[in-house]
Amino acid sequence: MAPQHGPRRARIAFSDSAAKQLDAITSEAELHDLDRALVVISVDPDAGEPLPGNSTDPRLRQYVDDVERVRLLYWVTALKTVVVVAFIEV
Repeated sequence: MAPQHGPRRARIAFSDSAAKQLDAITSEAELHDLDRALVVISVDPDAGEPLPGNSTDPRLRQYVDDVERVRLLYWVTALKTVVVVAFIEV
């Protein structure tokens, strides 16, 4: 019998701006906090709230983790790839 797998996670990609922010992180604690938030949206890309604005695609979403103090701005492609536009620590 084939093993059962959990739901497929979304692939995470970074915009140039988000990649620069990622490169600037030097603290292991901040990387850990960011990683936890990325896991949440990879498991459930709809976890964040849609940002107000027009309804044309791509629709930006915001995920805020008050415990880890991370805010992610992202959009989800038709193939469920999560594209992180920026992350801002709150």
